[in-house]
Amino acid sequence: MPSPARPNPPGPSADRAPVEVEPTTGAPVDAVPRRVPVRQQSRHREAPRADGDRPPDDEVAFWAPIEEVHWDGTPVREDVAPQRRAPARARRQASRTSALPDPLPGLTALVLLSLVAAFFAWVSAGPFWLAVGHARDGTVVIDHCTGGGLTQRCRGIFTADDGRFLAHGVRISGVPAGGSAPGTALPARMTGPDGGTAYADTGPGRHLRWLPGLLAVLGCTAGIVRWTGSARMPGRRHRRWSVAAALAGPALITLGFLAAAW
Repeated sequence: MPSPARPNPPGPSADRAPVEVEPTTGAPVDAVPRRVPVRQQSRHREAPRADGDRPPDDEVAFWAPIEEVHWDGTPVREDVAPQRRAPARARRQASRTSALPDPLPGLTALVLLSLVAAFFAWVSAGPFWLAVGHARDGTVVIDHCTGGGLTQRCRGIFTADDGRFLAHGVRISGVPAGGSAPGTALPARMTGPDGGTAYADTGPGRHLRWLPGLLAVLGCTAGIVRWTGSARMPGRRHRRWSVAAALAGPALITLGFLAAAW
């Protein structure tokens, strides 16, 4: 009697139902729960039972969606895009423009430095014109002198060589040592009849009477730009105008004294 035929086992080519995969985790749908409990410890303290017993976990557990938590129940945090570091030049400009100085110290520095610049411009105007050749040669006769050394002050009468003017009571600068006796005649120069000072030193050292003074004026100008905060104004246009105004103040003062000493 022939044996009954046995059914053949399904081979690898047999049709199988497609496995549905979780799009977030990549695992089969049946292997990953659709909700993951996240314990809220604060809710245990906020909602205690009346009898004082601790409520069970399933009553206070919050079931977050699978897309918002990891496999172990920890919440998914969005990745923060790394911020690019600003260039060094932009950081320096931001630091200069971010902190504006207090107006009271800036105003005080402006007034004090303007007065100092005016003083040095005043004492340097006459020697500057003498150094560039704008002067009248003549002779000064010492009338009287007071003090000695650096504190010596002499006055006298200046007579121009061409006889155009005669100035009385002018200050005499550069009187040599031992030549301050009343009635001593010294060769000198003046910028004009309204100069008020006769300069008896006509050598190369005359440049030392105006060059340090104008350098001091430039230093005061840089101090005004620095301490008034003109270079730290927000906006390139406002910064340029403020720096130009800080530079124009000492420049106009110097030009005014030069015009007066002409």
